[in-house]
Parts: sequence; structure tokens; C-alpha cells
Amino acid sequence: MSVSAVSVRQVSKTFASARQPVHALREVSLDIEAGEFFGLLGPNGAGKTTLISCMAGLCRQDAGDIRILGHDTRSAYRLARRALGVVPQELVFDPFFSVREILRLQSGYFGIKKNDAWIDELLSELDLSDKADHSMRSLSGGMKRRVLVAQALVHRPPVMILDEPTAGVDVGLRQGLWQFIRRLNRDGHTIILTTHYLEEAEALCGRLALMRSGQICALEKTETLIRQFAKHRLTVRLAEGGCLPSMLAASAEALPELQRTWQWTLDELAEIESVLAALRESGCRLEDMSIAPPDLETAFLKFMDNGAGAAA
Repeated sequence: MSVSAVSVRQVSKTFASARQPVHALREVSLDIEAGEFFGLLGPNGAGKTTLISCMAGLCRQDAGDIRILGHDTRSAYRLARRALGVVPQELVFDPFFSVREILRLQSGYFGIKKNDAWIDELLSELDLSDKADHSMRSLSGGMKRRVLVAQALVHRPPVMILDEPTAGVDVGLRQGLWQFIRRLNRDGHTIILTTHYLEEAEALCGRLALMRSGQICALEKTETLIRQFAKHRLTVRLAEGGCLPSMLAASAEALPELQRTWQWTLDELAEIESVLAALRESGCRLEDMSIAPPDLETAFLKFMDNGAGAAA
């Protein structure tokens, strides 16, 4: 029987507050299989970072169990922590050490000696070779975040957690970082990602958990969530003097911020063809037209806005 990379069972966490207790996690359960590229999504305050902190042993859950490759995060903390690499959301660094010194120190925390060959490979892959002897305080925000990725990987963990890893990173650096992370995943590393860039989650993650108010309200393949909660959108702007026939207007939504512009939300591409054919037959002339396919951002917003999480 194979062991899950991460197993979370009925985990709850409550923080004390002057006004009232904050229930950060409410009986959260999920399994992440070895080799998955898994996304953990939700609005601010949903409980994502608290769950990650419990996985990493940075805070202790009040109830429930978490295992990393079968190692309990409380009773077998050292083994669980060694199997895990975490890239935190905050830029946490020591400003008085160079990049290479920080990576050597991080290796030492895990009892790893003579790790320079792997450190050099990490520096090269993350485009940090020319910054190896620079102090952390001299680096840009994007470069500092890359160093945090290198720190998380320096002990070669089989499971990696990336908490908003591309926040503040420019487009060029972001693409290079994802290329490297994809390679790690192809090599067998399990990747757990939280991000507010939903296009990244859609492109990278095979499966998603959506969190809200400390609970997992959906746990599905990415394509399943998109198919369930997002539709095709056809938007047209009529030429000056054009008027949409009442038959078509009944199934469309007028966009008040744009003159003579209408939008249809449709299940299938065939329905788009039918609307366009009806527009031609009615003599409507189009000034502009766009077709937006179903995407994760649309599905996510609809899921969170319409209370589907509670139903799920």
C-alpha cells in the first residue's frame, strides 16, 4: 500500500482573540499523493497559511493528525520536517550573510556536509550564480524570493510547499522559476502551491482544494472544477445604431459600462455558433466580438460568490 505524500485528518486550529476565538481550521481532511502538483486556493483568511504552518510544524493543531510521507508531524517531527521544504509567503532572511553562506547554514540545520555541488546547481537553476557572494540585503525582492526557494530545496526534500512563491517576482524571473519547479515535479517531487495568480494554478496544478472559513469546500481535479463552475462567454458590441432583437436580448446580459455591448454565458461552443447565426439573420452588424473560454478564475469567483462551497 502506497503512502500519501501528505495526509491530513480532521485537523482543527483555534487562535485566542480579545473579542472571540478565531477558528482558523475546522476539521480539515485531505490526501496528497506522491508526485502530485497540488493547489491550495482560497481568499485571504481562508486558513491556507495556518494549514501549511501545521504541516511544517511551525504551529500545532488543536486536534487531528498530519503525516508527511507517513511521519507524524508531532511524534516524528524530525523525519516529517526533513521530508518537507517550505517556501514561506514572507521574505524572511538574515541580512548579514551572503547567499552561499545562508545555503550552507541551511544545509547544516539538516546535518548535511559538503553540499556545495548541489548548492551550485541550485544557484545556477535559479539564476543566482552571480549573486552567490552578495549579502541578502543587497538583493531585489524577486531575488530574495528565489533564495528562499533554494533554502527550501537545499536538503533535497521529496515534498515542497510553495506559499505565494511568485509574489513580487517579475514576469521573466517567474517563468524561469516555474520551469525549474516543473522539472522538480517531473523528477518525482510532490509540489503543494498556494497562489493568488489563478492562471498559474490552472496551468500547473492537476488537482485543487478550495478553502473558505477554515474548511475545504471543494477537492477536485482542476479541469473538473472549471467545467462545473465556468462557462463560455460571448461578448459582442453592435455597430452604431444597431439594436439587439428581443429574442436574443432575453438570453443576454447588457454591459452597462460599455455602450451597445452584450454578453452571453453559454455551456457549449455550438451555442455560440447559434447566437452568431441569429445575429446575422437579424441583420445586426458587429463592431467588436470576443469569446472567453472557461477558466479557473471565473470558476473560482463563481464558486466563492454563490455559496457553492457551503453546498459542497
